[in-house]
Formats: sequence, structure tokens, C-alpha cells
Amino acid sequence: MGLFSQEEQILVWHENQQIVWLQPWGASGLRVRANLAGERLSLPQALLEPAAAARATIELGDEAATIRNGSICAKISRDGRLEFSHAPSGRNLLREPVWAACNEPNRNFKYRNGRLYQIEATFAAEEGERIYGLGQHATGRLDQKGCVIDLKQRNTAVSIPFLISSRGYGFLWNNPSIGRVELGRDATRWVAEGSQQLDYFIVCGGSYAEVLERYADATGHAPVLPEWAAGFWQSKLRYETQEELLSVAREYKRRGLPLAVIVADFFHWPHMGDWRFDPACWPDPQAMVRELESMGVRLMVSIWPTVSPLSENYFAMRERGLLINNEYGTDAQQVFVDHGMNGPAYYPYYDATNPDARKFLWDTVKKNYFDLGVKIFWLDNDEPDVNPWNPANLRFHLGNGVEVANIYPLLHQKAFYDGMRAAGETDFVTLSRSGWAGSQRFSSAVWSGDIASTFESLRAQVRTGLNMGLSGIPWWTTDIGGFHGGDIRTVYFRELIVRWFQYGVFCPIFRLHGYRLPAEKPMPATGAGNEVWSFGEEAYEIIRQLLFLRERLRPYLQRQMLLAAEKGLPPMRPLFVDFPDDRECETVEDQFLLGPSILVAPVLEQGARGRRVYLPAGTEWRDAEKGTLHPGGEWRSVEAPLKSVPVFLKKGSGLEKIFRPGE
Repeated sequence: MGLFSQEEQILVWHENQQIVWLQPWGASGLRVRANLAGERLSLPQALLEPAAAARATIELGDEAATIRNGSICAKISRDGRLEFSHAPSGRNLLREPVWAACNEPNRNFKYRNGRLYQIEATFAAEEGERIYGLGQHATGRLDQKGCVIDLKQRNTAVSIPFLISSRGYGFLWNNPSIGRVELGRDATRWVAEGSQQLDYFIVCGGSYAEVLERYADATGHAPVLPEWAAGFWQSKLRYETQEELLSVAREYKRRGLPLAVIVADFFHWPHMGDWRFDPACWPDPQAMVRELESMGVRLMVSIWPTVSPLSENYFAMRERGLLINNEYGTDAQQVFVDHGMNGPAYYPYYDATNPDARKFLWDTVKKNYFDLGVKIFWLDNDEPDVNPWNPANLRFHLGNGVEVANIYPLLHQKAFYDGMRAAGETDFVTLSRSGWAGSQRFSSAVWSGDIASTFESLRAQVRTGLNMGLSGIPWWTTDIGGFHGGDIRTVYFRELIVRWFQYGVFCPIFRLHGYRLPAEKPMPATGAGNEVWSFGEEAYEIIRQLLFLRERLRPYLQRQMLLAAEKGLPPMRPLFVDFPDDRECETVEDQFLLGPSILVAPVLEQGARGRRVYLPAGTEWRDAEKGTLHPGGEWRSVEAPLKSVPVFLKKGSGLEKIFRPGE
């Protein structure tokens, strides 16, 4: 049996070698740490120090001790069992199961090597609980209950170890170790494959919105999205020359189409890791930036964290220890292609966990891009996308890959955030293929990676985007049309691209990208056209109207972005966030709200020309296209020819002219 004590505002339980610290953290939050080291360890993690010290109420008894902070209370028994409850009501939030002699302990430390343990934390499963968030994963589900979620960064999989529960709490596994969470019917188990300390944060609130706000308080609020970033972003794999990119921007302007951002994708550089334009193809970047700005268009460039041995920076970075090393073997961590090489190229990654490496990268980027006028950066391949994926073989500045690999994208984003702020910029955003808990505070939008150009993939994006919002990432986007496998000549793809645009126009970031077929040469050569006029006249006319719809939406969307910055409430969210008393909303996974007043029901099936739509109870809803008013609390069959997407407006919103501007 353990002993209780109090260290200022921290409740301590101590038995044998294990010590547990329960500390108030922000409003109605508790941070829990436990280890066998005998002292609290300062390790890489996601939480920010609270703006104001919380005042907890601690009571030490003979058989149990409690700590209360705001509306959350934790009780720890003499045997070490933890229970968390909503203090005003006494309602159970989360609890460790009653320990039995034949079971492993609820907090389990299994020695691995060096200072590392495999650490497990087990909690009881509760009947009817629904679990959301946890980043971006290929489950195709909104409710993650019943899933096993790997906690490791990969292309299309973004590990953000924060969940929000229908029971009224949020839970952050505050640990960048490789691991998993098992959301079983009989138990919930969090696993860190190699770590020195158990560390998690639990917070409660009276609503989903309140929990999300308190989570943002704990890990950082996103800035307000720059107004220009709410416009349309044009991208493809890839524009090979300065003149090709400029010709596309000119054509958008010739056609009178709105365009906010155009992208110079990868291999605009001489070699991976040079982080500069290849002058043979991009002879005058400053002139290019000036011409684009005269058209009201900003240039974004792709930055990869890989460094070719042919790069002008490779040997300097290697000598200074700025690259990720391998525990065994050479520093080759990804196999791809590079200019000037026949056959595969083997790359290491720069080490984003090393402050000196982050400074080296930013200083190079500033000299070769920022000082030429380029101020938008696309942080591609930043999981890092090591192939083969063997984190135990990676040696970062912060430690072995098993212990720290998941934090890499967060610190990579920090390199650009700190650099831009130091250069005097405040109104910016980066686009990243990965992220971690707290990425939102570094002005980073996340997109869903290299997904397939299929209706199945489109259906998964709806749930993926909603879970990312519930993971604390308000700025999220997807490759409209999917990234790979889309043949622009086919009837299938032309229908898909229209339906994807009808979804994408309501996403926080509105962005077209993809590697289109037919391609004359293999990647990284350019694929087929991926501009809005590339998919036939019928598709073009529909997409053109959607571009102008987005322009009319921007003032409303900007108000939602301000709310996201202030309150942590994502602009794109499931129906149940705004209508928690309508139990039917809990079953709806293929619709969403954009802000409080726009309900979107995208068409997600090939050949479908209609779908069923649920209208939440408690208000009336106006069909955005037809203008008809309908009661809430019912399902409706809605026609959806190819040119239409079912959208309903909350009564009294005053948004009708956005969708019917001629009236």
C-alpha cells in the first residue's frame, strides 16, 4: 500500500519505487505523471505552462486522497487506483479498473533498455462511451471506440494523442513516444513503447466546446487564419519552370477566376537539401513573386526535410551533427530520387529536435526564399517519412526514435514559426503533412497526405477532417480530387473532382492538388493538367461557380476562424458539438457544420443524384439552393444533381445571399 503526501499544490502517492504526481493544470484540468526515477522528469511534451497557477483543494485520508481543481476531481486509493470525476455532480469521467492479483497493474513499467521502459496505462471501458479525435487515421470512422490506433507518424496518418469523450472529458497522452491506444470494449489502454515517464493530462467541461477550449488553453491557441489564406489555393505535382507556373496564374486572371495561392512543388531545387530555386528552371524568383503579387496571388514553395549527399549543405550539416543519425548503419533514412542521379537516392533527414539544426534550416530558407519575397512554406514529408519505418534505429538530438519520434513535425513547424516571427511576420501559415499535439499554436495547417483519387477516399476525408478538428487542429485541408490515381480523361474522375470540390469549398483551407494521369514521364516529372479547366466543360462550369461561392463565404468563414483562435472551436465540426441534446446527431458521420449556421451534406457516392440529410432538432433549416424552410429533428431525402450539394442554413442566420446572390 502506498503513502500520501502533498508538495505545495501537488498530490503525491508513493509506493516502493513508483511515485505518482497529480498536479492542477489550467481550468478544470489535472496533469498526472508517474515514474520509477524518484523525481518528476522534464521531458519533451506538449503542454504549456498555465497562464495562472491553479489553486487545488487536496485532502489526505487514511485510505484515499483527493485533489480537486475547478470541476475535476481525482481520487487515488492506498493501492494506487485512480478515479476522475466531475466534482459538482460526482459523475464518473474516467477510472482505472479495480486491480486483481492475477492482472498486471494499471500503470505498468516494463524495462526496455537504458533509461527507457515500455509504459502502459489502463482504464476501464464505459458502456456507450464515444471517442473522437486522435488525429488522422485510416479507420474510416468518426467514433474511434473499438479501434486500435497506432501512435506513430506516417504519410496520411497524423498522430495527435488527444481524444475527446462523450462523457465530458478530454485526455492528452502527453508523450511523443511511439506507441498505440487500444479503445476496447473491455478496457482502454495507452502504450508508450519506450519512455522514462508516464505523463497525461485530463480536463473536463460542460460541453464539447468547453473541453476543446480548455485543451487549447493547455497546448496553445491557433492564431487567427490570415484573410488571404481563406481563398483558393492552386497546386499540382508539379510546375517544372517559372514560366509554366506564371502561365497558369495568368490564365486564372484572364478567366476572371479568384486565386489566392499558387504552389511551386518539390524538385524546384537543384538537389534535396539545397533549399533554393534551381536557376536553370527558375531564373528570377523575385520577378516571379512581384508579378504574382500584382495579380493578388501569393507563392508557396515546398520544403522537404531530406538532405541529399549531393546537396551543398550535406557535409556542413553532417559535421555539425544536424542530421538524424541511425543507431546502426549509415544515415540513409529514405529512398527516393534526385536530380543528377541515375537510380535511387538515399537521404538522411535534418534533425528538427536539434535547435541548431532548426536555425540552420531557417537561415538557409530565409536567404534563399524569404529574402526573395516567398513567405508561404509547404512542409512536406515531415513525419518524417522514414523508409523502412524503424524508429528504434533513429538517433535524434532528443533521444532514441522510440522515445521522441512523434514530436518531429511539431518542432519542424516551430522552426518556421520562430523564423517568421523573428523576421517580423505575424500574418502567415505553413502547410504540413503531419503534426502533433500543439501544432496549432505554430500557425500550421495540416493536410491529409497522399490519398487515393476514389470515392472511398472522399468518404473517409469527411470523418478525417472532423476528427482533426476535434484533435485541436482548426486548420485542415485535403487534396481536392485525391493525390494519386486520378485520370482526368475518365467520366469517373470528372464526377469525383466535382463532388470533391463541393466538399472542399466548405473546408477551412480550400486547396486543389494531385498527381494526375495520364503522365508522360514518371514522378517527379509533371503529371497531367490539374487546373480547374482541366476536367471538361461541364465540370469547369460547376467548379467555377464554387470558386465564387467560396469568395462569398470568406467573411463568414473568417468569423469562424476568429472563434477558433479565441476558443479553440474548429470551424468544421460534427453536428453533435452544436446539438448535444439531439441524440440522432450522434449517429451522423457524413455531414458537418461549418460554423453554427451552415450544414453541409456532401455527396459521397459515385452516380448518386440525391441523399438523405438529417436536420438537427431545436431550430428550422432553410434549403440554401431552393430557399424552402424545413423543421429540425427529421431526416429528408434531398435531390443532388451533379451541379448541386445539399446545404441547409440555420433559420435566422442571414446567409441566404451567399448561396443565392441574385435575389
